[in-house]
Amino acid sequence: MYEENNIEEATSFITGIWSERVLVITKDYQIKGNVFMPKTGRKNRVLSDILNGAKRFVAIKNCEVVHREFPNRKAETHEFLQLNLNSIILLRPLNED
Repeated sequence: MYEENNIEEATSFITGIWSERVLVITKDYQIKGNVFMPKTGRKNRVLSDILNGAKRFVAIKNCEVVHREFPNRKAETHEFLQLNLNSIILLRPLNED
């Protein structure tokens, strides 16, 4: 895990991209995945920028999707998912330690 974090930090430094592992709750789904935001100047953009920005969709990578009404169903995994911001009930950082 330590090596993976160092790779992410190095990639962030080189590309100017910031990544955050998040939990997203919608009416029907619970989604765990990574959101990516470009860095602006010296300050990283925060998750609230995703919800308050001009874009109406958020891209989520490497995600696991669980149906909230049927939690015993096998979770779906997707490399990429685009989610309409209007469907988001909750978006928060995910600490999986």
